[in-house]
Amino acid sequence: MLAIGVRSWLIAAAVAGCGIHAAVAHERPDAFVDAATSVPGLIVEMRYASSHNFVGRPIDGYQAPHCLLTQEASAALAAAVRDVAAQNLVIKVFDCYRPARAVENFVRWARDLADTAGKAEFYPDVDKRTLFRDGYIASHSGHSRGSTIDLTLATTEGHELDMGTPFDYFSPRSWTADSTITPQQHANRMLLAAAMRRRGFRGYDKEWWHFTLRNEPFPETYFDFPVK
Repeated sequence: MLAIGVRSWLIAAAVAGCGIHAAVAHERPDAFVDAATSVPGLIVEMRYASSHNFVGRPIDGYQAPHCLLTQEASAALAAAVRDVAAQNLVIKVFDCYRPARAVENFVRWARDLADTAGKAEFYPDVDKRTLFRDGYIASHSGHSRGSTIDLTLATTEGHELDMGTPFDYFSPRSWTADSTITPQQHANRMLLAAAMRRRGFRGYDKEWWHFTLRNEPFPETYFDFPVK
């Protein structure tokens, strides 16, 4: 059941046959916070609010470069940030809550085979026609539930650790356990995974940067309010 504070503003409709709900609102609900204001030391580089992403332009729903998360996910992320600080490291986020309209933007982009602006950097070895089949693009994203984060580790000076591939690189080399990367790159991925796992996040084995809070508060609700 949705919390009272969420249910009061929510326009919810069941998605046919799959037990999930679409939630549409004009403003950010009280259940969400701006992680940059509640997680000291967090570096925020919201790629989909900029042109530096695989589409090559800002994505629908990202009106400002803010990392919005559920309160529970933000608190767990803050704990992970404190943990890695003991190793003179910081956490840098690339994406947090993702409006459902942004996911729809990705789907439209994937179907436009002539639009390949980001191919050289993000998917040089992938045929765009296979993006759905290979799982790089999907019609729903866990990010829209508000407790999934894309992130990496960086030095206190802001230099990202070498993870073997960049964020959002469409390739098996981005799989967390890929064996073609160097031992140091693998160690960096394991360091990130352990830090997030310690604070209740589970990773996605095909994206080393992708983590979801295990006890997320809205496991079946896909939100669609703008990031602003």
